[in-house]
Amino acid sequence: MNNSDLKPRALGVLRRFYGYNSFYPLQFEAIQCVMQGNDAVILMPTGGGKSLCFQIPALLSDGCAIIISPLLALMKDQVDALQAMGIPAASVNSAQSDSFNRQVIEQVYAGRIKLLYISPERLLTEIEQWSGEMKISLFAIDEAHCISQWGHDFRPEYTQLATLRQRFPSVPIMALTATADRLTRDDISRQLGIPNARLFMTSFDRPNIRLNVVSNISSTDKMKMITRFITAHRGESGIIYCLRRTDTEKMATRLRSLGFN
Repeated sequence: MNNSDLKPRALGVLRRFYGYNSFYPLQFEAIQCVMQGNDAVILMPTGGGKSLCFQIPALLSDGCAIIISPLLALMKDQVDALQAMGIPAASVNSAQSDSFNRQVIEQVYAGRIKLLYISPERLLTEIEQWSGEMKISLFAIDEAHCISQWGHDFRPEYTQLATLRQRFPSVPIMALTATADRLTRDDISRQLGIPNARLFMTSFDRPNIRLNVVSNISSTDKMKMITRFITAHRGESGIIYCLRRTDTEKMATRLRSLGFN
């Protein structure tokens, strides 16, 4: 597919399955990058549209995209959402029976699955059994900061994903995260063996969010401040974070006694 054909086809998929008429900043550029066979590191805030960066190339390419995700809940949410849109997606995981997982892999071989979600641990086991007949369009590594010891959520099994570049040298690798400083980004590229990966990073500025810090106040004054704030915003929703579970329970009890719920 040449570049002149890619944009209209990508927009067609965007409209058909997602209901949008245009891409968020850098989404199409990231899509174009992997469609040209290149590796990419995607750094976008939560809600910034990271998933489209690999889902649309998966739908435009032959074969199946392998999505590596660390949590079963995340896999289930994305697979359910894709299936609801009529997109052939599935997962292989420990919550499913061995026979069901085998059926999923058979569907991948048959070309009936476009996106396969799998944990890094499971992938490293399954990949030993996959033959060269499985056509893989790309690897997308979600929550890629888990691969870096400089990241806040380091997972040792992620470091073994370096084998993907060795086993599949011609398959594009896309690493995605919403949280990675420069040191972590460089470590992600190094660990995955993709030193020439293009970086796509959008702004994390949220103009609708305002931060205000009040320090060194007593528990009594803190409670008064929270009560005044909630009273001024009755009928609206909000979240109060506490340090400990017991603090959360005390806060909830106190607010209920004041007529809040």
